[in-house]
Amino acid sequence: MDRKVVSSGSPWEEKFGYRRAVRVGRHVYVAGTAPVGDDGNTFAPGDAYAQACRCFEVALKAASELGAQPEHVVRTRMYVTDIRFAEDFGRAHAEFFRQYPPAATMVEVRKLILPEMLIEVELEALLS
Repeated sequence: MDRKVVSSGSPWEEKFGYRRAVRVGRHVYVAGTAPVGDDGNTFAPGDAYAQACRCFEVALKAASELGAQPEHVVRTRMYVTDIRFAEDFGRAHAEFFRQYPPAATMVEVRKLILPEMLIEVELEALLS
């Protein structure tokens, strides 16, 4: 099986046994991507839109390292801690995927790994 991976460099990857993204054949899977800034802290605490944009930027960067672009994304999942920000999360999603809309899910969850994180996203892409 031809398997390629992308690492985020996060200590959580080794601790919890996962990679940011995995490509097997034509399929690309991007793991739950939280709004983490370059400094390792939560990006834009309290700003649902900015956090969503950050998640999509990081997830799409990992996907691109495995050959997938936004037009290859066929499924997104958004795990959010406060559904009242659905418009902000949805606006960010539309900005990244408006031209090639994937199947999408937004689900409210009780908590993410850090309390100031409002969203975590997953992507799946299918290459031609």
